[in-house]
Amino acid sequence: MSTCIHLSMKVPRPFLTSFFFLIVALILSIAIGSVFIPPVELWSALTGVTSNETFRTIIWDIRLPRTMLIVLVGAALGGSGAAYQGLFRNPLADPYLIGVASGAGLGAVLAMSVNWPYTGLGLLAVPLAAFIASLLTVYIVYLLANIGGMVPTTSLILAGVAVSSFAVSLTSFLMLRSTGEVRRALGWLLGGVSLIGWDVTLTLIPYLAIGLTALLLNGYSLNVMQFGDDQAVQMGLNVRRAKVTIVVAASLVTAAAVSFAGIIGFVGLVVPHIVRIWWGVDYRRLIPLSIIGGATVLLFADVLSRIIITPQELPVGIVTALAGAPFFLWVLRHSKNQGLW
Repeated sequence: MSTCIHLSMKVPRPFLTSFFFLIVALILSIAIGSVFIPPVELWSALTGVTSNETFRTIIWDIRLPRTMLIVLVGAALGGSGAAYQGLFRNPLADPYLIGVASGAGLGAVLAMSVNWPYTGLGLLAVPLAAFIASLLTVYIVYLLANIGGMVPTTSLILAGVAVSSFAVSLTSFLMLRSTGEVRRALGWLLGGVSLIGWDVTLTLIPYLAIGLTALLLNGYSLNVMQFGDDQAVQMGLNVRRAKVTIVVAASLVTAAAVSFAGIIGFVGLVVPHIVRIWWGVDYRRLIPLSIIGGATVLLFADVLSRIIITPQELPVGIVTALAGAPFFLWVLRHSKNQGLW
């Protein structure tokens, strides 16, 4: 604990620092793309005094809705990743541990196998199917892990691995049998924003507001659970209720994020580690900082995905994997050397 306190003092004012980097990422996300928008024009368009209708349309109808969607997805992954790591007391836990991603992938590929018309309802069929399938997968995992009214974390993880493997196998089978939607399915599975607009962004807000609020309110419960279930019960915590609440809330926000942005890896795994190293292990602060950090990291990754092979655009999941995997290995080695885990 002394090491964490020492490290946490290296970067003062955690929320002020986090919001600063978030604002920088927001500006870059709105300004950078196939058409670069100079700072003066960006400010004019945002304040409504610009005379350049092209820039105004790009910012308000394309860039800003996409940026806000990325913010919501990153916040969901960062917050749920921190909650899962605290719940399982395992630094390798991520938002996809109990089957959210594999279930969403199966649902999305199933929807893509149907020739939906390219209307509003048809375009929403894929995220809707992914959302329903991901929540159904988590529910099945929870039922399988339930032993005599109790849900041991080990059983939950093992059930999640088994159900995820089954869902991935079905997804692969459907993709092999598909004739025209393999490229679209692969692009979705690699992570990327395919639907852009204020309607899509606003659709996510209620789910994230409910789920992330529940996670924020359970910061103290996660702190207590770090001592083990038996000790937490002796300290007066209703462990079963806390576990159910955290699993449901984290799965809800993850499912909502994945359904519209595909499977984006490493954000929910790496961001909580960074926050933990810089600012300590108190989940009352770790979860909100991971929410802000997840949004910031995914914004930077999205900007890179637009410019690496311009004018084409990489799926943002590829960027997070390429950057996140080596960075996570460095964080893991550094943290072990510092004795944080």
